[in-house]
Amino acid sequence: MTERPVVFVRSALRDLRAFPDAARRKAGHELLRVQRGGLPLDWRPMSIVGRGVQEIRVHSEGEWRVIYIASLPAAVYVLHAFGKRSQRTNPLDIAVARARLRIARASAGP
Repeated sequence: MTERPVVFVRSALRDLRAFPDAARRKAGHELLRVQRGGLPLDWRPMSIVGRGVQEIRVHSEGEWRVIYIASLPAAVYVLHAFGKRSQRTNPLDIAVARARLRIARASAGP
């Protein structure tokens, strides 16, 4: 089974490491599923961020999200990781993910 590399854009790795232990482990297992070509158990498309962008939803010691894109050829790019405090995704989190998507696309090449 081939695993695609995971590339964390900007502070995404630091932000993911700030999750509580159980939430961080769950997010890591879900990212491994994505690396292996599968889908996370709890996810949704994030077309508001960009085409092909998805969100892993982690329900452990609060609500946590990992926004990523796996459709780029080079790797799985983790764009943003954050905690949620309401049902709506904060517009600032969407803006961060959009900006990092541009970075990921530029680094992935043509």
